[in-house]
Amino acid sequence: MAIERTLTILKPDCVRKGLIGDVTKRIQDAGFKILAMKLTRLTPQTAGGFYAVHRERPFFGELVEFMSSGACVPMILEKENAVADFRALIGATNPAQAAPGTIRADFADSVGENIIHGSDSVENGHIEAAYFFAESDVVANQA
Repeated sequence: MAIERTLTILKPDCVRKGLIGDVTKRIQDAGFKILAMKLTRLTPQTAGGFYAVHRERPFFGELVEFMSSGACVPMILEKENAVADFRALIGATNPAQAAPGTIRADFADSVGENIIHGSDSVENGHIEAAYFFAESDVVANQA
C-alpha cells in the first residue's frame, strides 16, 4: 500500500462542543500523522467554494450556512491507505448509520451536523488540502 494524504475538517459543531482534542487524539491513535492544521472560520464564500461540487443539491445552502457558523479545524493527514482508513474511522455521514466506535457514531448529532469531513478520494484530498494550505504549510518530515 502507498502512503496517502487526505484532508479532514473538524466542523463547527465539533469546535463548539469542545471536542478538538478528543477527535484529534482518535485520529493520531489510528496512526495518522498530522502534516498541517489550523483553526479558522470560513466565510459563506469560502465555504461555498469548498463545497461547490454540491452547489445543485438541495442541502447546499444549509451546508454553507453551517460551515460558516463558527470556527473549524482543517488538517492534512498522512498514512498508508489514508483515505479508506479515515473514512472507516469517521463512519457514515448519518451518525445513526455509523458503525459503533466511529467518530460520528460517538460524537455527531445529525446528518447536517456530523462533526467531521473526510476526503472521498486521494485526488480530492489533494484538491481539498490545497484549498486550505500552501505546500509551505505542510510539515512532512516529522521526527
